[in-house]
Amino acid sequence: MTDEQNTEMTASDIAADIAVPEHLLYSDDHVWVDDSVDPAVLGITEFATGQLGDLVFVDLPEVGTRVEAGDEIVQLESSKAVSPMISPVAGVVKYVNREAYDDPSVVDTDPYGEGWLVKIELDDDEPDLLSADEYAKVAHD
Repeated sequence: MTDEQNTEMTASDIAADIAVPEHLLYSDDHVWVDDSVDPAVLGITEFATGQLGDLVFVDLPEVGTRVEAGDEIVQLESSKAVSPMISPVAGVVKYVNREAYDDPSVVDTDPYGEGWLVKIELDDDEPDLLSADEYAKVAHD
Protein backbone atom coordinates (compact mmCIF):
# COMPACT_ATOMS: atom_id res chain seq x y z
CA MET A 1 0.00 0.00 0.00
CA THR A 2 1.41 3.41 -0.93
CA ASP A 3 1.57 6.43 1.38
CA GLU A 4 -1.15 8.07 -0.72
CA GLN A 5 -3.44 5.09 -0.15
CA ASN A 6 -2.72 5.27 3.58
CA THR A 7 -3.71 8.93 3.85
CA GLU A 8 -6.67 9.09 1.47
CA MET A 9 -9.97 8.47 3.23
CA THR A 10 -12.93 7.22 1.25
CA ALA A 11 -16.39 8.76 1.58
CA SER A 12 -17.50 5.72 3.58
CA ASP A 13 -14.52 6.11 5.96
CA ILE A 14 -15.47 9.74 6.53
CA ALA A 15 -19.16 8.92 6.98
CA ALA A 16 -18.38 6.29 9.60
CA ASP A 17 -16.65 8.88 11.80
CA ILE A 18 -18.85 11.95 11.38
CA ALA A 19 -20.79 13.72 14.07
CA VAL A 20 -24.49 14.30 13.38
CA PRO A 21 -25.91 16.48 16.17
CA GLU A 22 -29.45 15.40 17.06
CA HIS A 23 -30.86 18.93 17.53
CA LEU A 24 -30.17 20.03 13.93
CA LEU A 25 -31.99 19.45 10.64
CA TYR A 26 -30.16 18.49 7.46
CA SER A 27 -30.38 18.63 3.68
CA ASP A 28 -29.30 15.97 1.17
CA ASP A 29 -26.66 18.51 0.11
CA HIS A 30 -24.89 18.24 3.51
CA VAL A 31 -26.12 21.54 4.92
CA TRP A 32 -27.31 21.73 8.52
CA VAL A 33 -29.99 24.08 9.82
CA ASP A 34 -30.67 25.10 13.41
CA ASP A 35 -34.20 26.46 13.24
CA SER A 36 -34.60 26.47 17.04
CA VAL A 37 -33.17 30.01 17.05
CA ASP A 38 -34.21 33.13 15.17
CA PRO A 39 -32.63 33.81 12.76
CA ALA A 40 -31.91 30.18 11.80
CA VAL A 41 -28.26 29.20 11.57
CA LEU A 42 -26.85 27.30 8.57
CA GLY A 43 -23.53 25.61 7.93
CA ILE A 44 -22.02 22.59 6.24
CA THR A 45 -21.86 19.19 7.90
CA GLU A 46 -18.75 17.43 9.12
CA PHE A 47 -19.24 14.99 6.23
CA ALA A 48 -19.05 17.91 3.77
CA THR A 49 -15.87 19.27 5.35
CA GLY A 50 -14.31 15.83 5.03
CA GLN A 51 -15.28 15.60 1.37
CA LEU A 52 -14.02 19.10 0.55
CA GLY A 53 -10.71 18.92 2.36
CA ASP A 54 -9.10 21.94 4.00
CA LEU A 55 -10.97 25.11 3.09
CA VAL A 56 -8.88 28.02 1.84
CA PHE A 57 -11.63 30.53 0.99
CA VAL A 58 -15.30 31.09 1.84
CA ASP A 59 -17.36 33.50 -0.28
CA LEU A 60 -20.38 34.61 1.75
CA PRO A 61 -23.55 36.40 0.55
CA GLU A 62 -24.31 40.01 1.42
CA VAL A 63 -26.46 40.65 4.47
CA GLY A 64 -29.98 41.41 3.24
CA THR A 65 -29.79 38.96 0.34
CA ARG A 66 -33.08 37.19 -0.41
CA VAL A 67 -32.56 33.42 -0.61
CA GLU A 68 -34.82 30.74 -2.04
CA ALA A 69 -34.47 27.05 -1.22
CA GLY A 70 -32.12 25.59 -3.85
CA ASP A 71 -30.06 28.79 -4.28
CA GLU A 72 -26.28 28.63 -4.19
CA ILE A 73 -25.58 31.02 -1.32
CA VAL A 74 -21.97 30.30 -0.31
CA GLN A 75 -18.93 29.27 -2.35
CA LEU A 76 -16.49 26.99 -0.54
CA GLU A 77 -13.00 26.74 -1.99
CA SER A 78 -10.61 24.02 -0.91
CA SER A 79 -7.36 22.72 -2.30
CA LYS A 80 -9.49 20.08 -4.08
CA ALA A 81 -12.34 22.09 -5.62
CA VAL A 82 -14.76 24.99 -5.46
CA SER A 83 -18.19 23.86 -4.27
CA PRO A 84 -21.42 25.73 -3.66
CA MET A 85 -23.43 25.50 -0.47
CA ILE A 86 -27.07 25.09 -1.50
CA SER A 87 -29.60 26.69 0.82
CA PRO A 88 -32.29 24.24 1.88
CA VAL A 89 -34.45 27.10 3.19
CA ALA A 90 -35.93 30.38 1.98
CA GLY A 91 -35.59 33.72 3.74
CA VAL A 92 -33.36 36.75 4.14
CA VAL A 93 -29.69 36.63 5.17
CA LYS A 94 -29.37 38.51 8.47
CA TYR A 95 -25.77 37.67 9.44
CA VAL A 96 -22.71 36.10 7.86
CA ASN A 97 -19.79 34.58 9.74
CA ARG A 98 -16.90 36.99 9.15
CA GLU A 99 -14.64 34.72 11.22
CA ALA A 100 -15.17 31.93 8.65
CA TYR A 101 -14.36 34.43 5.88
CA ASP A 102 -11.18 35.55 7.64
CA ASP A 103 -10.13 32.03 8.66
CA PRO A 104 -11.90 29.25 6.71
CA SER A 105 -10.20 26.58 8.83
CA VAL A 106 -12.77 27.31 11.57
CA VAL A 107 -15.35 25.58 9.32
CA ASP A 108 -13.10 22.51 9.10
CA THR A 109 -12.42 22.32 12.83
CA ASP A 110 -15.85 23.27 14.23
CA PRO A 111 -18.52 22.96 11.51
CA TYR A 112 -21.43 22.84 14.00
CA GLY A 113 -20.21 25.66 16.23
CA GLU A 114 -17.87 28.53 15.39
CA GLY A 115 -17.84 27.36 11.76
CA TRP A 116 -21.46 28.33 11.01
CA LEU A 117 -21.80 30.26 7.75
CA VAL A 118 -25.04 32.28 7.57
CA LYS A 119 -28.03 33.21 9.70
CA ILE A 120 -31.30 33.50 7.81
CA GLU A 121 -34.66 34.89 8.87
CA LEU A 122 -36.82 32.05 7.56
CA ASP A 123 -39.99 32.43 5.57
CA ASP A 124 -43.06 30.94 7.22
CA ASP A 125 -43.18 27.84 5.04
CA GLU A 126 -41.86 24.70 6.68
CA PRO A 127 -38.54 23.56 5.13
CA ASP A 128 -38.34 19.97 3.88
CA LEU A 129 -35.35 18.74 5.88
CA LEU A 130 -34.00 15.50 7.30
CA SER A 131 -33.72 14.53 10.95
CA ALA A 132 -30.30 13.56 12.32
CA ASP A 133 -31.14 9.85 11.92
CA GLU A 134 -32.33 10.34 8.33
CA TYR A 135 -29.24 12.38 7.44
CA ALA A 136 -26.88 9.85 9.03
CA LYS A 137 -28.29 7.22 6.64
CA VAL A 138 -27.73 9.54 3.65
CA ALA A 139 -24.16 10.32 4.72
CA HIS A 140 -23.35 6.65 5.27
CA ASP A 141 -24.61 5.55 1.81
